[in-house]
Amino acid sequence: MMLNSNSIGAKIATARKKANLSQAELARQVSISSQAVGKWERGESMPDILTLNRLAEILEVDLNYFSGSFQSVNDEMSIPEKSARKSEKSPVSQKERSGWDISKQNLTDSDFSGLKNLSEKLSSTNIQRCLFIGSDISSLKLINNNVGDCDFSNSDISSSHFQNSMLSKNRFTNCSLINAEFRRTYIEGCDFTGADLTGTEFKSGAFGKNTITNAKLNRTNFLDNGIQDIIFDGTLEDCRFENCSFYNVKFQNATLLNTFFKNNKKFKRVQFINCKVDKLTYAFLKNNLSDLTGITLIS
Repeated sequence: MMLNSNSIGAKIATARKKANLSQAELARQVSISSQAVGKWERGESMPDILTLNRLAEILEVDLNYFSGSFQSVNDEMSIPEKSARKSEKSPVSQKERSGWDISKQNLTDSDFSGLKNLSEKLSSTNIQRCLFIGSDISSLKLINNNVGDCDFSNSDISSSHFQNSMLSKNRFTNCSLINAEFRRTYIEGCDFTGADLTGTEFKSGAFGKNTITNAKLNRTNFLDNGIQDIIFDGTLEDCRFENCSFYNVKFQNATLLNTFFKNNKKFKRVQFINCKVDKLTYAFLKNNLSDLTGITLIS
């Protein structure tokens, strides 16, 4: 599996020693106890994905360093993957593409645009710099994946489930992500401009440095998430933010309707700039001890 406590613990220990840091020194920089670092390195527990990002910065390693047991690019590839590598020179028909099982592989610089009916055929896969433009991959199960610099623009990804994965610098512009679920997934530097996030749930992961301009946020839930370097704009309706940590987050030129806030951390630092809220949302914000400067109450 991609996120394995023993594997990650060994990698933390290796990188820590290479950086000439003791467990206590590393613990101080992460703002945790040295006992917690010891448990990580022994595989008794595992840092959450937001903490993994912090560890990567401190230990000067790429976040992908922690992502585990993908086969090497130089390992022998299956016939479908070899065909994918040649896709720019020899385009493969839609029918052939949809029949592939491309799980448990290492896919780079390939064009899978127009794919359909992948279902569980893309799990435990390292996917880098690939194109999935205009694909119908609804109800996709993406588990234990590392996906970076890929383009999913104009794709139907509704009712899909992303779990224990790392998504970085991907384009989801104008995608349908209706009723999609992101669980224990780290999402950083992705572009969700114009995406439909109706009923989408982000749970027990991290959501940082992403662009969500003109995205549709309706019944969108952020639960137990680390939310960092995000600007929320437009209309948020029937949304939910619960047990989240906020770092450098702004609601700017936004209208918040019937939006629920509860037990959020560092919420006083959230900025509201030229925002409008209804009475119910205002009450939730006030109860969260938020800074109400920049908020106008809708009568």
